[in-house]
Amino acid sequence: MPRTTPRRTSALVAACAVLVLVTACRAPVDGTAPVTSSTPDAPTSTAQPAPADGAAPTPDAAPAAGSPPTSSSPSAPTTPGPEPDGTPAASPSPAARAVTLPAPGTPFEYQLGGADEPAAGAGVVVRDSTAAPTGRYDVCYVNGFQTQPHETERLLRTDPGLVLHHAGEPLRDEGWPDEVLYDISEDDLRQRVAERVGAAIDACAAAGFDAVEVDNLDSYTRSLGRISTTDTLAYAALLVERAHAAGLAFAQKNTAELTTQVRALGADLAVAEECREWEECDVYTSAYPVVLDVEYDRAAFDAACAEQQDPATRATGLSVVLRDRDVLPRTAPGAVHESC
Repeated sequence: MPRTTPRRTSALVAACAVLVLVTACRAPVDGTAPVTSSTPDAPTSTAQPAPADGAAPTPDAAPAAGSPPTSSSPSAPTTPGPEPDGTPAASPSPAARAVTLPAPGTPFEYQLGGADEPAAGAGVVVRDSTAAPTGRYDVCYVNGFQTQPHETERLLRTDPGLVLHHAGEPLRDEGWPDEVLYDISEDDLRQRVAERVGAAIDACAAAGFDAVEVDNLDSYTRSLGRISTTDTLAYAALLVERAHAAGLAFAQKNTAELTTQVRALGADLAVAEECREWEECDVYTSAYPVVLDVEYDRAAFDAACAEQQDPATRATGLSVVLRDRDVLPRTAPGAVHESC
């Protein structure tokens, strides 16, 4: 099972300009018109991806992406890193295929802690890459900027050069000490790490997922200054390109302060943890047509739902769920699954 991903909070930035949405021919699960991602730098679509058929792949046919999570509370907002000194231009693959998005506001489920049968009204399901897609609109979780716990020691033995080191030791995430940061500080390293993570992205596509959620975009804030925002964006561009080449939409995960730049690379939607709690939802919704928000605090969830029910404050592209911090399956003690 995957690790949980309680929000690694980032500083709030000014909202981006609203981008124009275009309709797509694929019918979404709730019967309303879906959208395709549209950005000034997005690649030209050439073919529709194969729809998910709901067939369950075996776990070893999908990329290994994690181990059982441990409970963790979201941290206080971190001080953002230095401002980017330029957004790398995306270089889409000529073989990139068209990607689709769910209709804005489609109810979703966040199932990283274990797969459940989705509720009847859920049109979007986020699951770990080791789980089977549902045949609805399926988003595949991949840890893109750090190792998964079960991979860490093996990578340190077989290819330690891909890991960021400090004072001779691999640099670990203090919140998740069994994860180490990938070294994306140089172009050749970015290419090698992107190839490694790209294999997991390709496996998500082969399994039948529609999009990929790439976690730990904010790893640069834990790099002791060794990784810059420019390095982060250059690497993110490679992952966006890889996802699109596989026919998958690319979801930005958290890190509100880089929203403008990541969207400009061609990212298609956003998955945000506690954007209402930290008052960042408008940063994402002003940039992306589809934003999936996971709240872990009841008061923040209730506030988000109240705003979504009021026409004066409703954000068309926002979908909100309340989850327990371990994102447990429904049958587990302490599990929380609610949406509005």
